[in-house]
Amino acid sequence: MDSVSAEANSGSEIVTADDLVKARDRLLAPGRKRLTGELLREALVDLHEFWLTAHATSAGVAGPGMALVAVGGLGRRELVPYSDLDLVLVHNGHKGIDAVADKLWYPLWNSGVGLDHSVRTVGEGLRVAAGDLRTALGLLDVRHLAGDPEVSQRLAESARQAWRSNVRTRLDEMAESAQRRWARSGEIAHRVEPDLKHGRGGLRDITLLDALSVAQLTDRASVEVNDARRLLLDVRTELRRVARKPRDVLRAQDGDEVASALGLTDRFALARALSSAARTVVYAVDVSMRTARAAAPKRGLGAFARSPLRRSPARRPLDEGVVLHGAEVALARDAMPNRDPALLLRVATAAARSKHPIAAGTLSRLADSAPELRQPWPREAREELLALLGSGAGLIDVVEALDRTGLWGRLFPEWGAVRDLPPRDAAHMWTVDRHLVQATAHAARLATTVSRPDLLLLGALVHDIGKGRQTDHSEVGAALATQIGERLGLWPQDVETLTAMVRHHLLLPHTATRRDVEDDATVHRVVDTLGGDPVLLELLHALAEADSLATGPGVWTDWKASLIADLVRRCRTAMAGDPLPDPEPLDQAQLELAEKVASTGKPDVLITPTDGAALVTMAAPDRPGVLSRAAGVLALNSLEVHTATLRGHEGVVIDVFTVSPRFGSLPDASLLREQLSRAVDGSLALADKLAAKERDYGGPPQDPPPAKVLWFDDEATGAVVLELRAADRIGLLHHVADALEQCGVDIRWARVATLGGTVVDSFSLATEDGGLDSTLRKKIERLVLAASR
Repeated sequence: MDSVSAEANSGSEIVTADDLVKARDRLLAPGRKRLTGELLREALVDLHEFWLTAHATSAGVAGPGMALVAVGGLGRRELVPYSDLDLVLVHNGHKGIDAVADKLWYPLWNSGVGLDHSVRTVGEGLRVAAGDLRTALGLLDVRHLAGDPEVSQRLAESARQAWRSNVRTRLDEMAESAQRRWARSGEIAHRVEPDLKHGRGGLRDITLLDALSVAQLTDRASVEVNDARRLLLDVRTELRRVARKPRDVLRAQDGDEVASALGLTDRFALARALSSAARTVVYAVDVSMRTARAAAPKRGLGAFARSPLRRSPARRPLDEGVVLHGAEVALARDAMPNRDPALLLRVATAAARSKHPIAAGTLSRLADSAPELRQPWPREAREELLALLGSGAGLIDVVEALDRTGLWGRLFPEWGAVRDLPPRDAAHMWTVDRHLVQATAHAARLATTVSRPDLLLLGALVHDIGKGRQTDHSEVGAALATQIGERLGLWPQDVETLTAMVRHHLLLPHTATRRDVEDDATVHRVVDTLGGDPVLLELLHALAEADSLATGPGVWTDWKASLIADLVRRCRTAMAGDPLPDPEPLDQAQLELAEKVASTGKPDVLITPTDGAALVTMAAPDRPGVLSRAAGVLALNSLEVHTATLRGHEGVVIDVFTVSPRFGSLPDASLLREQLSRAVDGSLALADKLAAKERDYGGPPQDPPPAKVLWFDDEATGAVVLELRAADRIGLLHHVADALEQCGVDIRWARVATLGGTVVDSFSLATEDGGLDSTLRKKIERLVLAASR
C-alpha cells in the first residue's frame, strides 16, 4: 500500500467509489510525476485492492463461508489504466448473498467503474468453467481479496486441479478459440495498428502459455516471453494513459507519444520492438501447443496411455538424417549435425515441403551443434537452400522458426538489419523480413516462367535486404547481394546478375507506372540500364510480380501487370534489334467521339471497361484547362486515375484516362458527360465541390510529409518529365493539372502511382519552343507544390 498511501495521504480519504475514481484519476493525471508502466500498474492494483478490501467488509463479506476474489488483470496484478475489475463473490450457499452482492456492485456501477462480476459457489464456478473456456482460464488467476481465505483457496485449488485433469480434452477448443481470435484481430507483428490484447502474439496468447504451464504440459515462460509480456503491458499501459480511455489497438497517430513514454525514438522503433515481442510469443505458443498435444494421452486408453510401454510415434524418413516423428520434423537417431553442413537446410526443406513444424528439440540441437557454413558454401548446402526457397508457402513458417532460434541469422548475418523492421508506407502490410520471405514464396510459383529460377528465388529473398539504413536501399542492397552471392559460392556472372536484380528491382514497376511505355526514350533507357541483358529483364519481370504480391492486397493489379508486360515486350524487341512499334492510335470509337464533338461543339464521354480498370475517353473542343476539368470530374465520382494521355483530332482535345473505382462501380457515362460539359463552360464549381467532398471524407491529410518536385530531362522524347511526390488527397490531379495549365505548358501525358497515403504523379511537359528554362521551371515548381497542399 505504500504507493497508494503516498497518493491518497490516508486510507480514510478513499471511502466511496467516487473517491476511488478520483484517486485513480490523480494517478493518471498528465501533470503529476509520471510513474513508469510497471509502477503505475502496481499503484493501480494497490489502490483498487485497498478500496475493495475495505468496501467488501462494510458490505458484509466477513466471517466464514464467503470471500471476494479477483481474477483477470487484477488477479494477476497486471491492472492497466481504465480496465474493468474482474471480481467473483464466492460463498458456501449463504442465504443473504444477493444482498451482499448488491452492496458490493452498485457503488462501483454508480461511479462508472467497469465491472465484470459473478456470484457463485465453488461448485457452480467449476461447472461453469467446465463448459466455458474463458471462465476456466480466468479461474487460474484467482487471488483472495477479502472474507474467508479458505473459500478462496478452495476455489483456486479446485479450479487448478480441474484444469490439470481436463486440459488434455480441451486443447482443440483452445486452438480453435485462438484461431478465431487471430482471424478477427490479425497478427501484432504485421499490423500497422495492432491489437495488443487479442492479436496474435498478444497478451491473450500469453495467458494461454500460463494455462499450459499450470497444467504442467509445458515449462514455465522463458525469459524472452516474460520480456515480451512486460513490453506488451507497458505499451498497453501507455496507450491507455495517452488515450485516457480503455483502448487496446495501437493507432498510428498514438505511436510516437507512446514510444516517447517508453524511451524509444519513434513509432517505427516501437513497432519493431512490438514485432519482435509478438513473434517471440507466437513461436512460444506454437511450440507449447505442439508439446501439449504430444504430452496428451490418446482418448480411451485410460491408464495404459501413461504406461511406459506405450509405443512411441512412428519415425518416417524424409531425407538423409531427417525423419517425421509423429507430427514434427526431427533428426534421425544417427544424424550428426556437427559433421553435416547441409543437415540444417535439409531439415528446413523437409519441414517446408511436408508442411510439418520442426521439433523444438531438433532446433535446439541444431543451434548448439550445426557448423558454420564457410565461404564458399558447399554445393550440397547451396542446393538445399535453393530447394528450401522453392518450397512455396511452406517456407514462411520454417524461416520463422529458424529465425526465432538464431539459425536463420547464422545463414544470413545481413538479416539482422531487416528483422522486425516496420514498413515506412501503408502499402506494405508486412515487416521487411516477412515481406522478403513472402516474396520468395510467390517467386517459387513463378519459377517455371524464367530460365534461371535459382536466381529468381535468391533475388526475391534479398531484394530489400538494404532497407533499414539511411541511404538508397537498392544500392546498399546491391552491395549486400554481392556479398551474399560470393558467400554462397555462385559463379561470378551469377553474382553480377543477382546484384543487378537487387539494384534494379524497382525499375520495371516504376517505369511502367510513371512513364510512357510507348515512348522510344523510355524503352531504350530501360534497355541501356540493364545492359541489353534479356535474362536480367526476364528475372526482373517475375520479381516485380512476386514483390507486388508480397506487398499487400491490391498492389498487383491486372492494369499494373499489363503495363509492365507491355514495357517488357518492347524492351525485348529493342534488345533483339527490331524496330519498336508505333504508339497505339485512337480506336474507331474514340475517333467517332472526336468527330461528334467537332461537329456539335459539345463535350462527350466514352467509357470502355477493361480487366481490372476502365478507359474513360473525355473529348471537348480544344481550349486551355480541359485536362484539369476532366480530372476534377473523375475525382468527383470517386474514380482513381492511373494514366492520362492527351491527344488531339480536328480541333478536339481527347483525354484518355485509365481509371478504377475507389469503391462501388463505374458511374454512368451520361453523368460524366453532363458534369464535363458544365465544368468546361464554368457552370460547375469544381473547386468547391471537391473541397466539400474532401471535408466529407475527413478533410486533407493531417501533418502530411513535405511534397517534392523532381525534373528528368532525358526520359521523354522532345519533352521533360516532372515528378511530384506528395500526400494523396481528393482531386490532387485536378489541382496540379490546373497549376500546370496556368503556366502555359503542353501536358502530353500523366501517370499516377499511389503508394498507400502518398502518390508519385508524373507529367510529360513541353512548350512551343521545345524547352523549359530555369525561370519557368521555378514558377511551375512553386505552383505545383502549392496545388499539392
